[in-house]
Amino acid sequence: MRYSLVELAPVAPGGTKREALDRALAAAEEAEHLGFHRFWFAEHHHATGYAAQDPAPLIAAAAQRTSRIRLGSGAVLLNHYSAFSVAERFLMLESLAPGRIDLGLGRSTATPLIDHALRRDRGSRPSDDFPDQVHEIIGYLHNAFDRAHPFAAIDLTAGIDGVPEVWVLGSSGTSAGLAARLGIGYTFGGHINPALTSRALRHYREGFTKTPFGTGAPQPMLALNIVAAEDEESAHRLTWPARALRAGGRDRPIPTVEQARAELSVSVKAQPSTIVNGVIPPQISGTPATLRAQLEPVIRESGATEVMVQDMLTDSVARTRSRQIIAETLQAINP
Repeated sequence: MRYSLVELAPVAPGGTKREALDRALAAAEEAEHLGFHRFWFAEHHHATGYAAQDPAPLIAAAAQRTSRIRLGSGAVLLNHYSAFSVAERFLMLESLAPGRIDLGLGRSTATPLIDHALRRDRGSRPSDDFPDQVHEIIGYLHNAFDRAHPFAAIDLTAGIDGVPEVWVLGSSGTSAGLAARLGIGYTFGGHINPALTSRALRHYREGFTKTPFGTGAPQPMLALNIVAAEDEESAHRLTWPARALRAGGRDRPIPTVEQARAELSVSVKAQPSTIVNGVIPPQISGTPATLRAQLEPVIRESGATEVMVQDMLTDSVARTRSRQIIAETLQAINP
């Protein structure tokens, strides 16, 4: 079982984004040491609690501090960019770290004001052309435009030996078919929409078509929010910062466990954080003794061959131990 991490660079209370970015880059080095297969950086615009606004510079910085782990975006939000600019930037990253770059593609919105500020063309109504943009990026990376296409004369790969591995990320299941038809990797946000997890990944696997654009085999990845500690009570408490963030609004630094304890109601703090009868909670917690028993049935049912782990911990000691336990647990699971 491959296991990977997506990093949001959470900002601690009283801390700065500079400090959060330093922790995120150190976490990439740590993830490589712990055997994680990929380390992706998220994209969150105008976010007080997250320092990862643009994955590309973080990938470049992490490439200089690591040697094996794959680095990528989780995800580039295509609704804010041209396909050309994304393909060109990630080909540059591929040149910096050959054979180690992943281009994870997604779409998301912020507030209406921020979405408007991000737009280059403000004179027309926005449209959802995500599938077209993904096709265009594939065209640039693999010189795959039809001869009659106006962009067929553009060669962004000249002088570059390889290309990034392309992934589509989603949480509604609608993009599973797109990834399958293109023969590229697919990541489903099980922590966002747990009820659709198995259906979305099954749709991807069953519709997969082998193409020159991917590895040649389905790559169903399951993204989950997971934290771990030595005992169940400590592990469960590590889910509280994410709950407090969701309950109190995202325009703030990530609360500590103690802050979350004071803010949350007794009922919210007591909400389950373990997988029971296949029901995936928004945050999963466990110990070295219990985490495998929770995750193995979900992985088997979903058909995932890789798990992408997210957490929102700013306590470096707790985060390191949590990720150590998760790595040891997932390493022992056969998909």
